[in-house]
Amino acid sequence: MTSKIKPITATEVPERAQKSIYPAPFAEQVQGRVKRKLGDVFGLTNFGVNLTELAPGAVSALLHHHSHQDEFIYVLSGTPTLVLDDEAFVLQPGQCYGFKAGNGVGHQLVNRSAAPVQYLEIGDRSAADYAVYPKDDLKFTEAPGGGWVLTHKDGSAY
Repeated sequence: MTSKIKPITATEVPERAQKSIYPAPFAEQVQGRVKRKLGDVFGLTNFGVNLTELAPGAVSALLHHHSHQDEFIYVLSGTPTLVLDDEAFVLQPGQCYGFKAGNGVGHQLVNRSAAPVQYLEIGDRSAADYAVYPKDDLKFTEAPGGGWVLTHKDGSAY
């Protein structure tokens, strides 16, 4: 039997304790990012849902694309810049975008404005996923049983 959880206010979910798993010097780029793992509160296992906030100057992640994981974002407030490889689009509240796994298009959100940005990010939890970072010497590989292994592109450790 599944226990019932009462509805919650998303901003009451505690911030993710670990701000980033990126090694130095990459971790500094996401310093102004705050994630609240909404899906985990409800025990969701097939997909994740995060309420993410970006302070002015912060980025969502390094420019990347996934091998197996689809991602989706929906802007709640602020005007983040969506970077798709070498193109940039300023998004408004209510706008959204989806990132199809395996298409090779690098993406990230950057807060180039003077106000905070808040958005929902949704991603599946496909097994055997890995991320490619076309502009950085970084490789993420999913470890057996979950978690991530971070290395240089040549496989050497940080």
